[in-house]
Amino acid sequence: MSKFVISGFADEAAKYVDQQMDVLDPIGIRYIELRGCGDKNIGDLTKEEGEALAKKLSDRGYKVSAIGSGVGKTKIDSDLDAHFAFFMNNLLMAQIFNAPYIRMFSFYPPASGEPISAFRDKVLFQWERYVREADKAGVKLLHENEGGIFGQMPYPCLDLAENLGIGLIFDPSNFIQSGVKPWPDAFCILRKHIKYMHIKDCRMSDGQVQPCGYGDGNLARIFTELDKMGFEGFLSLEPHLSKFDGFDGLEFEGGKKQTIFAMADSGAKTFNIAAEALFATLRSVGLEPSFEW
Repeated sequence: MSKFVISGFADEAAKYVDQQMDVLDPIGIRYIELRGCGDKNIGDLTKEEGEALAKKLSDRGYKVSAIGSGVGKTKIDSDLDAHFAFFMNNLLMAQIFNAPYIRMFSFYPPASGEPISAFRDKVLFQWERYVREADKAGVKLLHENEGGIFGQMPYPCLDLAENLGIGLIFDPSNFIQSGVKPWPDAFCILRKHIKYMHIKDCRMSDGQVQPCGYGDGNLARIFTELDKMGFEGFLSLEPHLSKFDGFDGLEFEGGKKQTIFAMADSGAKTFNIAAEALFATLRSVGLEPSFEW
C-alpha cells in the first residue's frame, strides 16, 4: 500500500526554525527537509548547533525527512577535497537529526566551459566517495535533477542511479525548466529509482514555477502511477512561489536560479498555498496525504 508522507523546505515559510514550525503546525506537517536554519545553511552548522536544533525540533514533535544539502553544487574543477569535508559535515548533520536521506547534486561544468558530460567518470568517482561514507553511517544519498549539473536530464540521472545504487529525488519543475516533460518522458525512464519528490509545478511555456496541479508537470498522473507502484516516501514541498530569505544563497557556484512566480509576498502564505494545492491534487486522484511515517 502506498504512502505519501508530507515534508517541506520550511525555510521558504520563515527564516528561523521556531517560526518555521509555527507555520507548519496548523497545516499538520510534522517533517522538515532542513536547508536554511536562521543565518546558516544546514551544512554549515557546528556539531553543537546541530544538537541544539535537533532538540528544539524533537521537543515540538518534528522529524527531519532529509538534509537539504548543497553537496555537488560546485564546479567539477573546484577544490573537491574541501567539498568532501563539506559533505562530511552534512553527513554528521544527518546523524544528529536522525535523517534517513541527504539531498545532493552532481556538479556544474568547469570554469573552462567544457560540458559537464565530459566529466562523467570524475562525477561518479566523487559520488562513490560519498556513498562509501554514507553507507558506513547508515544514511542514504539521493540525487536531485537540477539545471546545469551532470544530472540535469533523465538519462544521466539514470546513469547515476544504476551505477551508484542510489535513489533519486524527482523534481518535476526542474525537468520542465530543462525542457523535459516530467510525464511521461522523465518519469517513465526513472520510475524504478524514484524514492522522494520535490513538489513544485511549472509552466513549460515560460518556466514559471506554479503550485502543484497548476503547471505542466502532470503531477496528478505521476501520483497515480506512484500509487500503483506502492510508493512509500516523502513529498517535500518546495514552493518557490515568492522570493524568500536565503534564496540568494541557494546556488554555490554558477547555477542558474529558478524563475520565481511572485504569487504572494509572505513566505507563510505561499507555503500554505503550496500545501493546499498538493493536498487537492492528491485527493483529486483518490489519495490522501500522510503526516507520519
